[in-house]
Amino acid sequence: MKWLPLARRLAHEVVRPESRWHTAVATVPRHQFVPRWWEAADDGLWRLRDGGSDVQSWLDTVYSDQTLITRVDAVHADTVAGPDMDIPFDGAPTSSSTLPSLVVRMYRHAMIDDRDRVLVTTGSGYGTALACARLGDDLVTSIDVDEELVRMAKDRLKLCGYQPQVEVCDITGTLPGTYDRIVATVSVRPVPLSWLHALRPGGRLVTTIAGTGMILTADKNADGGATGRIEWDRAGFMQTRHGSVYEQPPGDTWKEAAEGDGEEITTSRYPLLYPPDAWDVMSMLELKVPGIDYRRDEDGDARAVWMLHPDGSWARATTTGRLESPTVHQNGPRRLWNELERVRNRLNREGALPVYGARVTITPDGATTLTRGGWTITL
Repeated sequence: MKWLPLARRLAHEVVRPESRWHTAVATVPRHQFVPRWWEAADDGLWRLRDGGSDVQSWLDTVYSDQTLITRVDAVHADTVAGPDMDIPFDGAPTSSSTLPSLVVRMYRHAMIDDRDRVLVTTGSGYGTALACARLGDDLVTSIDVDEELVRMAKDRLKLCGYQPQVEVCDITGTLPGTYDRIVATVSVRPVPLSWLHALRPGGRLVTTIAGTGMILTADKNADGGATGRIEWDRAGFMQTRHGSVYEQPPGDTWKEAAEGDGEEITTSRYPLLYPPDAWDVMSMLELKVPGIDYRRDEDGDARAVWMLHPDGSWARATTTGRLESPTVHQNGPRRLWNELERVRNRLNREGALPVYGARVTITPDGATTLTRGGWTITL
Protein backbone atom coordinates (compact mmCIF):
# COMPACT_ATOMS: atom_id res chain seq x y z
CA MET A 1 0.00 0.00 0.00
CA LYS A 2 1.69 3.22 -1.21
CA TRP A 3 0.59 5.69 1.43
CA LEU A 4 3.88 7.43 2.23
CA PRO A 5 3.93 9.70 -0.87
CA LEU A 6 0.40 10.80 0.01
CA ALA A 7 1.40 11.58 3.60
CA ARG A 8 4.33 13.63 2.31
CA ARG A 9 2.01 15.51 -0.05
CA LEU A 10 -0.34 16.22 2.85
CA ALA A 11 2.56 17.52 4.94
CA HIS A 12 3.56 19.93 2.16
CA GLU A 13 -0.02 21.17 1.97
CA VAL A 14 -0.59 21.84 5.69
CA VAL A 15 2.78 22.89 7.15
CA ARG A 16 5.97 24.51 5.93
CA PRO A 17 8.96 22.21 5.30
CA GLU A 18 11.11 23.90 7.96
CA SER A 19 8.49 23.30 10.66
CA ARG A 20 9.26 20.62 13.23
CA TRP A 21 5.71 19.28 12.58
CA HIS A 22 6.41 18.61 8.92
CA THR A 23 8.17 15.29 9.49
CA ALA A 24 5.39 14.15 11.84
CA VAL A 25 2.64 14.75 9.28
CA ALA A 26 4.77 13.23 6.51
CA THR A 27 5.47 9.98 8.36
CA VAL A 28 2.40 9.18 10.51
CA PRO A 29 0.10 6.68 8.74
CA ARG A 30 -3.27 8.38 9.16
CA HIS A 31 -5.05 5.53 7.36
CA GLN A 32 -4.26 3.24 10.29
CA PHE A 33 -6.37 5.47 12.56
CA VAL A 34 -9.33 5.83 10.20
CA PRO A 35 -10.09 2.52 8.49
CA ARG A 36 -13.76 3.49 8.40
CA TRP A 37 -15.69 6.71 8.79
CA TRP A 38 -19.15 8.22 8.55
CA GLU A 39 -19.85 10.45 5.56
CA ALA A 40 -22.66 13.02 5.57
CA ALA A 41 -25.22 12.62 2.80
CA ASP A 42 -27.49 15.25 1.26
CA ASP A 43 -30.49 13.84 3.15
CA GLY A 44 -28.85 14.67 6.49
CA LEU A 45 -28.11 11.02 7.31
CA TRP A 46 -24.72 9.35 7.74
CA ARG A 47 -23.44 6.60 5.48
CA LEU A 48 -20.61 4.27 6.36
CA ARG A 49 -17.44 4.37 4.31
CA ASP A 50 -15.18 1.33 4.51
CA GLY A 51 -11.60 1.95 3.44
CA GLY A 52 -10.94 -1.67 2.57
CA SER A 53 -13.68 -1.71 -0.05
CA ASP A 54 -11.90 0.95 -2.16
CA VAL A 55 -8.29 1.35 -1.09
CA GLN A 56 -7.37 4.19 -3.43
CA SER A 57 -10.39 6.26 -2.43
CA TRP A 58 -9.60 5.53 1.22
CA LEU A 59 -6.02 6.78 0.89
CA ASP A 60 -7.07 9.85 -1.09
CA THR A 61 -9.60 10.69 1.62
CA VAL A 62 -7.48 10.15 4.73
CA TYR A 63 -4.48 11.97 3.25
CA SER A 64 -6.53 15.06 2.47
CA ASP A 65 -6.93 17.94 4.88
CA GLN A 66 -10.41 17.20 6.15
CA THR A 67 -12.11 16.06 9.32
CA LEU A 68 -13.43 12.50 9.21
CA ILE A 69 -16.29 11.55 11.53
CA THR A 70 -15.54 8.23 13.20
CA ARG A 71 -18.42 7.99 15.66
CA VAL A 72 -22.09 9.05 15.50
CA ASP A 73 -24.00 8.95 18.78
CA ALA A 74 -22.71 5.74 20.42
CA VAL A 75 -21.96 3.93 17.13
CA HIS A 76 -18.32 3.82 16.07
CA ALA A 77 -17.79 3.21 12.36
CA ASP A 78 -15.44 0.33 13.10
CA THR A 79 -18.04 -1.63 15.05
CA VAL A 80 -20.79 -1.75 12.40
CA ALA A 81 -21.11 -5.18 10.83
CA GLY A 82 -23.18 -7.19 8.38
CA PRO A 83 -26.31 -5.72 6.77
CA ASP A 84 -26.11 -2.65 9.05
CA MET A 85 -23.16 -1.39 7.01
CA ASP A 86 -25.53 -0.41 4.18
CA ILE A 87 -28.14 1.31 6.35
CA PRO A 88 -28.02 5.14 6.62
CA PHE A 89 -27.65 6.31 10.20
CA ASP A 90 -29.17 9.31 11.95
CA GLY A 91 -27.44 10.98 14.89
CA ALA A 92 -24.93 13.54 16.13
CA PRO A 93 -21.15 13.20 15.66
CA THR A 94 -19.39 12.28 18.90
CA SER A 95 -15.81 11.64 17.74
CA SER A 96 -13.63 12.34 14.72
CA SER A 97 -10.18 12.50 13.24
CA THR A 98 -9.63 16.26 13.06
CA LEU A 99 -8.26 17.76 9.87
CA PRO A 100 -4.46 17.58 10.13
CA SER A 101 -3.85 21.31 9.52
CA LEU A 102 -6.02 22.19 12.52
CA VAL A 103 -4.28 19.67 14.80
CA VAL A 104 -0.95 21.24 13.85
CA ARG A 105 -2.31 24.76 14.35
CA MET A 106 -3.47 23.88 17.87
CA TYR A 107 -0.05 22.41 18.65
CA ARG A 108 1.66 25.51 17.27
CA HIS A 109 -0.52 27.74 19.44
CA ALA A 110 0.80 25.70 22.37
CA MET A 111 4.41 26.69 21.48
CA ILE A 112 5.64 23.21 22.36
CA ASP A 113 9.35 22.80 23.09
CA ASP A 114 11.25 19.56 22.47
CA ARG A 115 11.39 18.83 26.22
CA ASP A 116 7.78 19.70 27.09
CA ARG A 117 5.53 17.12 28.68
CA VAL A 118 2.15 17.44 26.95
CA LEU A 119 -1.42 16.30 27.56
CA VAL A 120 -3.57 15.87 24.45
CA THR A 121 -7.03 14.51 23.69
CA THR A 122 -7.34 11.11 22.02
CA GLY A 123 -10.20 10.84 19.49
CA SER A 124 -8.99 8.57 16.70
CA GLY A 125 -5.43 8.69 18.02
CA TYR A 126 -4.01 10.49 14.97
CA GLY A 127 -3.27 13.73 16.81
CA THR A 128 -1.62 11.73 19.58
CA ALA A 129 0.56 10.00 17.00
CA LEU A 130 1.67 13.37 15.60
CA ALA A 131 2.69 14.47 19.10
CA CYS A 132 4.62 11.23 19.64
CA ALA A 133 6.39 11.58 16.29
CA ARG A 134 7.43 15.10 17.24
CA LEU A 135 8.31 14.64 20.93
CA GLY A 136 8.69 10.93 21.65
CA ASP A 137 6.31 8.65 23.54
CA ASP A 138 7.58 9.46 27.03
CA LEU A 139 6.49 13.10 26.84
CA VAL A 140 2.93 12.46 25.61
CA THR A 141 -0.19 11.64 27.61
CA SER A 142 -3.49 11.18 25.75
CA ILE A 143 -6.93 10.96 27.36
CA ASP A 144 -10.56 10.45 26.33
CA VAL A 145 -13.76 9.97 28.32
CA ASP A 146 -14.80 6.96 26.22
CA GLU A 147 -13.27 3.57 27.04
CA GLU A 148 -13.94 2.16 23.57
CA LEU A 149 -12.16 5.05 21.84
CA VAL A 150 -9.19 4.77 24.17
CA ARG A 151 -8.85 1.04 23.54
CA MET A 152 -9.01 1.46 19.75
CA ALA A 153 -6.57 4.37 19.72
CA LYS A 154 -4.13 2.61 22.04
CA ASP A 155 -4.07 -0.49 19.82
CA ARG A 156 -3.52 1.56 16.67
CA LEU A 157 -0.83 3.69 18.23
CA LYS A 158 1.02 0.53 19.26
CA LEU A 159 0.62 -0.92 15.76
CA CYS A 160 2.29 2.22 14.40
CA GLY A 161 5.13 1.98 16.90
CA TYR A 162 3.92 4.57 19.45
CA GLN A 163 3.33 3.77 23.10
CA PRO A 164 2.42 6.98 24.97
CA GLN A 165 0.40 7.00 28.18
CA VAL A 166 -3.24 6.64 27.04
CA GLU A 167 -5.98 6.69 29.67
CA VAL A 168 -9.74 6.85 30.11
CA CYS A 169 -10.28 10.21 31.78
CA ASP A 170 -12.84 13.03 31.81
CA ILE A 171 -10.78 16.06 30.80
CA THR A 172 -12.96 18.32 32.94
CA GLY A 173 -11.99 16.33 36.06
CA THR A 174 -8.73 15.40 37.76
CA LEU A 175 -5.93 14.84 35.25
CA PRO A 176 -3.41 11.97 35.47
CA GLY A 177 -0.22 14.00 35.94
CA THR A 178 1.43 17.40 35.57
CA TYR A 179 2.28 18.97 32.23
CA ASP A 180 4.03 21.80 30.46
CA ARG A 181 1.31 21.97 27.83
CA ILE A 182 -2.36 20.99 27.71
CA VAL A 183 -3.86 20.94 24.21
CA ALA A 184 -7.55 20.05 23.97
CA THR A 185 -9.10 19.33 20.59
CA VAL A 186 -12.47 19.34 22.34
CA SER A 187 -14.20 22.50 23.50
CA VAL A 188 -14.92 23.51 27.09
CA ARG A 189 -16.75 26.17 29.07
CA PRO A 190 -15.30 27.35 31.36
CA VAL A 191 -11.65 26.27 31.47
CA PRO A 192 -11.62 23.42 34.01
CA LEU A 193 -9.93 24.27 37.30
CA SER A 194 -8.13 20.92 37.14
CA TRP A 195 -6.10 22.23 34.18
CA LEU A 196 -4.58 24.94 36.35
CA HIS A 197 -3.71 22.34 38.97
CA ALA A 198 -2.10 20.07 36.36
CA LEU A 199 -0.09 22.79 34.59
CA ARG A 200 3.43 23.41 35.73
CA PRO A 201 4.47 27.04 36.44
CA GLY A 202 4.75 28.85 33.13
CA GLY A 203 2.86 26.06 31.36
CA ARG A 204 0.40 26.82 28.58
CA LEU A 205 -3.11 25.58 27.84
CA VAL A 206 -4.81 25.69 24.45
CA THR A 207 -8.48 24.96 23.88
CA THR A 208 -11.66 26.29 22.30
CA ILE A 209 -14.70 27.71 24.07
CA ALA A 210 -17.74 25.46 23.68
CA GLY A 211 -20.22 26.56 21.05
CA THR A 212 -17.86 29.12 19.53
CA GLY A 213 -15.02 29.33 17.02
CA MET A 214 -12.73 30.88 19.62
CA ILE A 215 -9.25 29.47 20.36
CA LEU A 216 -8.15 30.33 23.91
CA THR A 217 -4.49 30.27 24.88
CA ALA A 218 -3.27 31.05 28.40
CA ASP A 219 -0.03 30.74 30.39
CA LYS A 220 0.00 29.79 34.06
CA ASN A 221 0.96 32.56 36.48
CA ALA A 222 2.86 32.35 39.74
CA ASP A 223 -0.38 32.88 41.68
CA GLY A 224 -1.92 29.71 40.18
CA GLY A 225 -4.13 31.52 37.68
CA ALA A 226 -3.40 32.15 34.01
CA THR A 227 -3.44 34.96 31.47
CA GLY A 228 -3.67 34.87 27.70
CA ARG A 229 -5.93 35.81 24.85
CA ILE A 230 -8.49 34.73 22.30
CA GLU A 231 -6.44 34.12 19.18
CA TRP A 232 -7.30 35.78 15.88
CA ASP A 233 -7.32 32.25 14.46
CA ARG A 234 -10.57 30.25 14.46
CA ALA A 235 -11.46 26.62 15.11
CA GLY A 236 -14.49 24.52 15.94
CA PHE A 237 -14.45 21.30 17.97
CA MET A 238 -17.00 18.99 19.51
CA GLN A 239 -17.84 19.82 23.11
CA THR A 240 -16.71 17.74 26.04
CA ARG A 241 -19.19 15.08 27.03
CA HIS A 242 -19.49 13.05 30.21
CA GLY A 243 -21.17 9.97 28.71
CA SER A 244 -21.33 8.11 25.41
CA VAL A 245 -23.57 10.68 23.69
CA TYR A 246 -24.55 14.34 23.93
CA GLU A 247 -27.76 15.44 25.56
CA GLN A 248 -30.35 16.52 23.01
CA PRO A 249 -33.19 19.05 23.36
CA PRO A 250 -36.42 17.30 24.39
CA GLY A 251 -38.40 15.98 21.46
CA ASP A 252 -41.48 17.98 22.39
CA THR A 253 -39.44 21.22 22.26
CA TRP A 254 -38.23 20.39 18.76
CA LYS A 255 -41.75 19.44 17.61
CA GLU A 256 -43.13 22.70 18.95
CA ALA A 257 -40.35 24.69 17.31
CA ALA A 258 -40.96 22.98 13.99
CA GLU A 259 -44.73 23.41 13.93
CA GLY A 260 -45.90 25.89 16.56
CA ASP A 261 -46.75 29.58 16.23
CA GLY A 262 -45.03 30.45 19.51
CA GLU A 263 -45.82 33.27 21.87
CA GLU A 264 -44.41 35.99 19.62
CA ILE A 265 -44.41 36.46 15.84
CA THR A 266 -42.33 39.25 14.28
CA THR A 267 -40.53 40.21 11.09
CA SER A 268 -36.75 40.41 11.25
CA ARG A 269 -34.99 43.54 10.05
CA TYR A 270 -32.08 41.46 8.67
CA PRO A 271 -31.75 38.80 5.96
CA LEU A 272 -31.96 35.22 7.19
CA LEU A 273 -28.72 34.07 8.84
CA TYR A 274 -27.62 30.63 9.97
CA PRO A 275 -25.29 31.63 12.85
CA PRO A 276 -22.76 28.77 12.42
CA ASP A 277 -21.97 30.29 9.02
CA ALA A 278 -20.84 33.52 10.76
CA TRP A 279 -18.43 32.45 13.49
CA ASP A 280 -17.95 35.88 15.06
CA VAL A 281 -21.72 36.35 15.38
CA MET A 282 -22.24 32.83 16.70
CA SER A 283 -19.35 33.19 19.16
CA MET A 284 -20.64 36.49 20.54
CA LEU A 285 -24.14 35.06 20.95
CA GLU A 286 -22.87 31.85 22.57
CA LEU A 287 -20.94 33.81 25.19
CA LYS A 288 -24.16 35.50 26.30
CA VAL A 289 -26.59 32.59 25.79
CA PRO A 290 -24.61 29.33 25.99
CA GLY A 291 -26.02 26.05 24.77
CA ILE A 292 -28.00 27.02 21.66
CA ASP A 293 -28.64 24.22 19.17
CA TYR A 294 -28.93 25.42 15.55
CA ARG A 295 -30.71 23.66 12.72
CA ARG A 296 -31.73 24.62 9.19
CA ASP A 297 -33.64 23.46 6.17
CA GLU A 298 -33.68 24.61 2.56
CA ASP A 299 -36.04 23.73 -0.28
CA GLY A 300 -35.47 25.95 -3.28
CA ASP A 301 -36.03 29.54 -2.17
CA ALA A 302 -37.87 28.43 0.96
CA ARG A 303 -35.46 28.45 3.90
CA ALA A 304 -35.80 27.99 7.65
CA VAL A 305 -33.45 28.37 10.62
CA TRP A 306 -34.19 27.07 14.11
CA MET A 307 -32.60 27.94 17.45
CA LEU A 308 -33.29 25.69 20.44
CA HIS A 309 -32.12 26.07 24.03
CA PRO A 310 -32.09 23.54 26.89
CA ASP A 311 -34.35 25.83 28.96
CA GLY A 312 -37.18 25.24 26.45
CA SER A 313 -36.75 28.45 24.48
CA TRP A 314 -36.93 28.24 20.71
CA ALA A 315 -37.04 30.44 17.64
CA ARG A 316 -37.91 29.66 14.04
CA ALA A 317 -37.20 32.06 11.19
CA THR A 318 -38.56 31.34 7.71
CA THR A 319 -38.46 33.06 4.34
CA THR A 320 -39.54 32.17 0.82
CA GLY A 321 -37.22 34.55 -1.03
CA ARG A 322 -33.54 35.41 -0.88
CA LEU A 323 -34.21 39.10 -0.37
CA GLU A 324 -37.29 38.81 1.84
CA SER A 325 -37.14 39.55 5.56
CA PRO A 326 -37.82 36.36 7.51
CA THR A 327 -40.86 35.79 9.68
CA VAL A 328 -39.77 34.85 13.20
CA HIS A 329 -41.69 32.71 15.70
CA GLN A 330 -40.39 32.61 19.29
CA ASN A 331 -41.36 30.87 22.49
CA GLY A 332 -40.05 30.16 25.98
CA PRO A 333 -38.29 32.11 28.72
CA ARG A 334 -35.79 33.67 26.28
CA ARG A 335 -36.29 35.38 22.95
CA LEU A 336 -33.39 33.75 21.15
CA TRP A 337 -33.82 35.56 17.83
CA ASN A 338 -33.92 38.91 19.64
CA GLU A 339 -30.58 38.04 21.25
CA LEU A 340 -29.18 37.23 17.81
CA GLU A 341 -30.39 40.54 16.42
CA ARG A 342 -28.75 42.45 19.28
CA VAL A 343 -25.43 40.93 18.22
CA ARG A 344 -26.09 41.88 14.58
CA ASN A 345 -27.07 45.40 15.66
CA ARG A 346 -23.71 45.76 17.42
CA LEU A 347 -21.86 44.43 14.40
CA ASN A 348 -23.60 46.94 12.13
CA ARG A 349 -23.08 49.79 14.57
CA GLU A 350 -19.39 49.17 15.35
CA GLY A 351 -18.24 47.28 12.26
CA ALA A 352 -16.75 44.43 14.31
CA LEU A 353 -17.35 42.30 17.38
CA PRO A 354 -14.90 42.21 20.31
CA VAL A 355 -14.59 38.44 20.73
CA TYR A 356 -11.41 37.78 18.75
CA GLY A 357 -8.26 39.30 20.19
CA ALA A 358 -9.81 39.61 23.66
CA ARG A 359 -7.57 39.35 26.73
CA VAL A 360 -8.17 36.26 28.88
CA THR A 361 -7.76 36.20 32.65
CA ILE A 362 -8.26 32.99 34.63
CA THR A 363 -8.22 33.39 38.39
CA PRO A 364 -6.69 30.71 40.66
CA ASP A 365 -10.23 29.56 41.51
CA GLY A 366 -11.06 29.07 37.82
CA ALA A 367 -13.13 32.14 36.87
CA THR A 368 -12.45 32.91 33.20
CA THR A 369 -12.96 36.51 32.06
CA LEU A 370 -12.63 37.96 28.56
CA THR A 371 -12.04 41.69 28.05
CA ARG A 372 -11.46 43.92 25.04
CA GLY A 373 -11.81 47.68 25.28
CA GLY A 374 -14.90 48.38 27.34
CA TRP A 375 -16.37 44.92 26.73
CA THR A 376 -16.06 42.16 29.33
CA ILE A 377 -17.71 38.84 30.08
CA THR A 378 -17.06 36.10 32.61
CA LEU A 379 -17.76 32.54 31.46
